[in-house]
Amino acid sequence: MARSALLGSSLTKKYWMALTGLFLCLFLVIHLAGNLQLLDASPEGRLKFNAYAKFMTTFPLIKVVSYVLYFSILFHAFDGILLAMQNRQARPTRYVKENPSANRTWYSGQMALLGTLLLVFIVLHMKHFWYEMHWGGLPVDAEGNTDLFTVVAAAFREPLYVLFYVVAMAVLGFHLLHGFQSAFQSLGLNHPRYTPIIKNVGVFFGVVVPILFALIPVWMFAFPG
Repeated sequence: MARSALLGSSLTKKYWMALTGLFLCLFLVIHLAGNLQLLDASPEGRLKFNAYAKFMTTFPLIKVVSYVLYFSILFHAFDGILLAMQNRQARPTRYVKENPSANRTWYSGQMALLGTLLLVFIVLHMKHFWYEMHWGGLPVDAEGNTDLFTVVAAAFREPLYVLFYVVAMAVLGFHLLHGFQSAFQSLGLNHPRYTPIIKNVGVFFGVVVPILFALIPVWMFAFPG
């Protein structure tokens, strides 16, 4: 397979994968903090979320960071596909006897699949909310801001969409459980004292963040306000 001039060697690809992955982890925290406002379905809470959504789509610096984010998502996905293909080409035949559980978890060997599922979710998620926010011709609220809260609330009244979202967050959780600590390892940040801490933080991050994301649609479905 021809190597990408941008990505270079396998080691370089792993560096890029780690850096973009950690950047996306930072985005998840910021995105979660904003989305948790959806749990407040009061009139004031709705206005507050809509004002937040307007700020995130109009403030110049945030818009620049958003373009970096879109690039990072695509780059991370493309990089992961290249790495998976290289790993498969490096081992064209399976071992006669395999025991994957001896050295790794099942999800650590399925990162390409998990990442692909997440990419599909991101595309559908952006189509449903991001696209509607920008070009959907949505109504405005009492303060003149696009009423994105109403769109989100309507989506999360659909049980199949709620189920789809929760399953996607489970996929995200498994992806993070391996990806978070793997990013530090790829960057060479290994130390007998700090590596166990990184692993524990990775487990905490990979469990708590997806659960809180999944809580939002479940809460809005159960308590529509």
